[in-house]
Amino acid sequence: MVRSSQPTACAVALTLFAVSTAAAQAPAIGNCQVFPADNIWNTPVDQLPVTASSSAWVNTIGAAKALHPDFGSGLYDGAPIGIPYMIVPGTQTKYPATFTYMSESDPGPYAIPLNAPIEGGSQSTGDRHTLSIDSDNCILYELYAAYPQPASWIAGSGAIFNLLSNALRPSGWTSTDAAGLPVLPGLVRYDEIAAGEVLHAIRFTVPQTQGAFVWPARHLASSLTGAQYPPMGARFRLRAGFDITSFSAANQVILRALKKYGVMLADNGSAWYISGAPDPRWDNDDLHNLGLIHGSDFEAVDVSALMIDPDSGQAKQSNTVFVTVSPSAARVPVNTTMQFSATVANATTQTVDWSVNGAPGGNSTVGLISTTGLYTAPAVPPPGGAVAVQAASTVSPSAVGIATVTITTPPPGPVLISVSPNSGTQGTNVPVIIAGSNFQTGATVAVGGIGISVINVTVVSSTQIAATIVIAPTASTGVHSVTVVTSAGTSAAQSFTVSAPMPAMPTLTSVTPNAAPPGAIVNVTLNGTNFTSPATVTIQGSVVTASNVVVVSSTIITATFRVSPIPSRRVHDINTAVTTQAGTSNGLLFAVPGMPEPSRWAPWRSPVGLRLSAERP
Repeated sequence: MVRSSQPTACAVALTLFAVSTAAAQAPAIGNCQVFPADNIWNTPVDQLPVTASSSAWVNTIGAAKALHPDFGSGLYDGAPIGIPYMIVPGTQTKYPATFTYMSESDPGPYAIPLNAPIEGGSQSTGDRHTLSIDSDNCILYELYAAYPQPASWIAGSGAIFNLLSNALRPSGWTSTDAAGLPVLPGLVRYDEIAAGEVLHAIRFTVPQTQGAFVWPARHLASSLTGAQYPPMGARFRLRAGFDITSFSAANQVILRALKKYGVMLADNGSAWYISGAPDPRWDNDDLHNLGLIHGSDFEAVDVSALMIDPDSGQAKQSNTVFVTVSPSAARVPVNTTMQFSATVANATTQTVDWSVNGAPGGNSTVGLISTTGLYTAPAVPPPGGAVAVQAASTVSPSAVGIATVTITTPPPGPVLISVSPNSGTQGTNVPVIIAGSNFQTGATVAVGGIGISVINVTVVSSTQIAATIVIAPTASTGVHSVTVVTSAGTSAAQSFTVSAPMPAMPTLTSVTPNAAPPGAIVNVTLNGTNFTSPATVTIQGSVVTASNVVVVSSTIITATFRVSPIPSRRVHDINTAVTTQAGTSNGLLFAVPGMPEPSRWAPWRSPVGLRLSAERP
């Protein structure tokens, strides 16, 4: 299966026409119908007009190429022939699954046994589809490129469908088929041959498709843009005039379906390969006779006029009463309500009877619905997680409109454990890591206080958020609250403290003058940096004191120095510094010269009367 990472819907110009088709019937497997009777898979297209692109598409696929039934009995290359499926009860164990195309896969879990048959066998390197139907809840589970593990599945993609609903997958999503469609409803099953009628379109493949899809397809799988290539979802039918009388009774059942319901383009593959389920009752030789039919025997038809809602597979039916429910799909949390409305076409009254999963008025398991269409979800999601809200015409009870409702459990609210770091200063941007639980994509972070904001919020995981707290220079200081906000609510707060920035340490580069004699009173200028008020001039010892300290600017302080008048016989080199709130600067010397010492020699007389000088003891 070829896939594209850039799904783009492409409208195809089609001619409008009056719908004229026979009434549809719903095929069934086990206890379940395979989608409602008015689903596009189950709607006849034998009366629809041929699209203008028919010849080009047929020629591109291969007008001379033979029809090939890609199913049968026995083995081919050691594996069953066709796409297998199995029916399981509602008690079937559901297994988790991981996907290559995770973003476009339904998360599961999947009620597919780990020993379920796989397309091509357990050693296959092909598409490896595996399908199961929960026959109690009518839920279809499909996996593509499926590999069983001891207690889980690994797959390329996975899709879950409510068989009671007409809901389509989100536009642009793949499924287990490149077209984003379910596989099962397009398979030919031998039980249908035995019953004498195939009541649905048949899945088929072509080698090259256009990079586009048309309703009811949801996904493209090509980069080709030429109009000669058919888009995913294109519908073809066997020409009405093709003579099928020479074919076996079994093959005629298939051929009548090809005329009435046609084939739907679901994947890239071999030309004109139609899909079916393996069964030992198939006669392979007889099936090969279908190869007498060629591409030139088919024509493409325009189904656009059957579309009621682009997000629904419900198709208009001709001259019959049909009901449309709006919205056609919804997600409703447990214990909450959703209003639905119904429109009845081709009827004399708009009155409908509401039910949920076939239960009139619903019940506590699937939810309740009033006579006016007000639905109340149950307290817990039902098995499978989805229900069908149904509106049946009171004039024609078999005309039933359906909306798919997925019951959701509100996610738990976010829990905030810590903010690290939990403080910052004015005028800074602080990257923080926020730890907690129940964080969701799209979560926001809020911080209280004026002048504080949060940018670059990234939800790293359900337990961690990275963000940057922006603190303006004028932001309010103090303790502020930090909270995490998700769709589930707002967390309790943690604190974040904003403080004013600490001033830089002062530095002292000069003291002018830098000396004074004892008893002097001098005006001193101190030069440096990072001077702030209040400031003090710190002078070592008690020889010099400072007063009248004035911070003139961040680089100048003036002060008055008073030098002690008591003379000293030595020079005092006094350490001088500036102290502010940020601390004390480096020191510079302020010198106080000493008084000169008297001579160490004094006069004295000798015994003989001579006056001499000698060193005093």
